[in-house]
Amino acid sequence: MLEDDTGLVLGVSRSAGNRRWIWRDPRLAEADNRLALGLAQRAAIPELLARILTARGVTATDAASFLDPRLRDLMPDPSCLQDMDAAAARLAEAVRNREHVGLFGDYDVDGACGTALVCDTLREMGCTVSTHIPDRMTEGYGPNTPALEKLVAEGATLLVCIDCGTAAIDILNGFHGQTDVIVLDHHKPDGSILPKGIVVNPNRLDCTSALGTICATAVAFLTMVATARLLRREGWFTDGRQPPDLLKRLDLAALATICDVMPLTGLNRALVMQGLRVMGRGERLGLATLSSVAGVKEEASAMACGFALGPRINAGGRIAKANLGLRLLLSDDVVEARALADELDSVNRQRQSVEADILAQAMEQAEQQIEDGHAVIFLHGETWHPGVVGIVAGRLKERFNRPALVGAFADGIIKGSARSVPGLDIGAAIITARQSGLLVTGGGHAMAAGFSLTADNATVFHEFLDATLSEARALPVQEALRIDGLLTLRGASLEVASQLARLAPFGPGNEEPVLAISNVRCVKSDRIGKDGNTLRLMFQGEDGGTRLKALVFRAGDKPYVSLLEDRTMPLLHLAGHLRVETWQERQNLTFFISDVSGA
Repeated sequence: MLEDDTGLVLGVSRSAGNRRWIWRDPRLAEADNRLALGLAQRAAIPELLARILTARGVTATDAASFLDPRLRDLMPDPSCLQDMDAAAARLAEAVRNREHVGLFGDYDVDGACGTALVCDTLREMGCTVSTHIPDRMTEGYGPNTPALEKLVAEGATLLVCIDCGTAAIDILNGFHGQTDVIVLDHHKPDGSILPKGIVVNPNRLDCTSALGTICATAVAFLTMVATARLLRREGWFTDGRQPPDLLKRLDLAALATICDVMPLTGLNRALVMQGLRVMGRGERLGLATLSSVAGVKEEASAMACGFALGPRINAGGRIAKANLGLRLLLSDDVVEARALADELDSVNRQRQSVEADILAQAMEQAEQQIEDGHAVIFLHGETWHPGVVGIVAGRLKERFNRPALVGAFADGIIKGSARSVPGLDIGAAIITARQSGLLVTGGGHAMAAGFSLTADNATVFHEFLDATLSEARALPVQEALRIDGLLTLRGASLEVASQLARLAPFGPGNEEPVLAISNVRCVKSDRIGKDGNTLRLMFQGEDGGTRLKALVFRAGDKPYVSLLEDRTMPLLHLAGHLRVETWQERQNLTFFISDVSGA
């Protein structure tokens, strides 16, 4: 690693992408970091890897478990979750009596995965299971009475709500005494009052599990573990009855954890690591088929889940049939799985077109709100599709580094989604606004939330957000780029990239390392892809020898692209991710550019 003495990485105070380059942790700039050097020696790993681990708080004692997390070491006792034992007892009773169970899941990836996991497991243990995923347009978010009544009419003696239900107090209480209800959720409750029944939610106020960062599918997985454990203790798995294979369903927990943007640390890291291994075996027909249709070439990865599989599964719930994703995850028929995967792929292309039209309008309006001094972006439009407003909010949050709320306006009501930046809890703000009477509905978690309000409350709601999240005003329009290490062009090798890959899976709480490469020239560039929006480049060092291939995705959105395409070939500093790509059994080294600065 190279040293930089300016307090900024390579002295970059304002890059071509309008960002400051700073160290993720000041210790990364230390030439003689004894903790890192000691970790490198004790764990027998390269110094670069040791420095990155040290900056992330990983010590020599826990380095091995971080690099190779084992679920059995990090798996909690499911009973640590409030009401888990009661949920397991009721589900075990349903298994013993071969009851008909009705599952009501949310329309996003987490809801589909959690519903598929519980459905698969209960059916394997002999229950009859019916499922329902609500239509975003006609039913809205969360349990609704007609859908639950339909499940009961079909014979369900137990209703289980997955990734929803904590806030549906009045609706679920209406079924009290008619049928039993279990809620498996992770969204923050609106106060201490919960629906009547059994609520397993690590974020309920009286839960001391310290598992508040797991998704609903992980809650569902732990619930199935607790249920199978109870049945095993009772001697149920005899006379030919086999316990369910829960480990093979970790692919669902991994996909949901990644797509619900949960922090990839601790238990989540183990769930995702083990789940990706399961996914890589290709045993779940629906995911294997969707991977093929989506053109996923690499092994199962967090990136493939987040950028290829997740958006397609989500697409059905956004602008088409809400249950397409769940049906695909449960499918065991080759013809059906291919038809569903093709349909989701087509719907996802439609979603991208709808999103692009709204995003262009939203970007312009958001810029004006920032200029007007708002701390929080809050937009809504009459022609905006409610199925994509969450994606648009996410793009605005990335572009402006501010909490962003985007809604669709119809019949006097604004319904939308919110996305936030680290350190500003949008879920808590939404819940407070609902408790204050500003919202009709609202709830979520720190990074994402949903809401609805009457149009005449829009202005006062925006004022409330600006006051509650006023710290956002101090944020730069572009967040500083946090650098994990410096490399020379010669030092960027397949071996280094392979070592960095050991830190995967990457996501919130364990971001992919960003490396800076100094003093290079772009000697070749060309636009590739169907829409020409990917930039392929070749860089060369000052010595004129070593070369490195690089890529820029969504090049049209990147302000630094003109510098890369400058035919005068200025000397540049690059920042981005060094990765090994495998194509036709050959390994290739590629640098994925995040930002550029003049040298």
